[in-house]
Amino acid sequence: MVVATVLIIGASRGIGLETVKAALKAGHSVRALARSARRIPVDHPKLEKMAGDALEMATVKRALTGIDVVTQSLGVSAGPEVIFKPMQLFSKATRVLVTAMEEKAQVKRLICVTGFGAGDSRGHGGCLYNAAVHLLLGRIYDDKDVQERIVRRSKLDWVIVRPVILTDGPKTNAYRASVDPRDWKCGFISRADVADFLVKQIGDDAFLHKTPVLTS
Repeated sequence: MVVATVLIIGASRGIGLETVKAALKAGHSVRALARSARRIPVDHPKLEKMAGDALEMATVKRALTGIDVVTQSLGVSAGPEVIFKPMQLFSKATRVLVTAMEEKAQVKRLICVTGFGAGDSRGHGGCLYNAAVHLLLGRIYDDKDVQERIVRRSKLDWVIVRPVILTDGPKTNAYRASVDPRDWKCGFISRADVADFLVKQIGDDAFLHKTPVLTS
């Protein structure tokens, strides 16, 4: 198994926090970048908590020092502004990250979480899911489309991971990763299972330059 030093962006909650736990359990060293990094409820000799803004180039470049692999799993808090206001967090943060990684030539591998409904997976979720994504999360997914294009056009060794509807359930290992659109359908997956998949991509090239949909 490859043991790496991993930068986890968006590490304070959700998939990012689960990835911190899973990466440490797998023996990796972790630098966790988040604005509220000091509040991350994990302590470990191989964990460095770095408070900072993923939109700031100087912060991201500093965070990349000594790193082998980056995982990015950004999230936004639910609220009316998510539905009604234009969203650029995902694309802006990803543009900063990709630029910084390309300038630091030794950091090549990016494992990026978007979501089922982004890019060419749009419209594959069935009527109810498609309607919900369009009505409630349309602006988020428009920005995730831009985010995916930035990653795809980069010179990096990337994997774009598209989980279906997220739950707070335990790790089950009973999930599937599919790159064949004929197998794509909506479902549920725990954040812990998504994190398990992300950590497995640290040393595995099976999904390099691919966009697997994760479902249980």
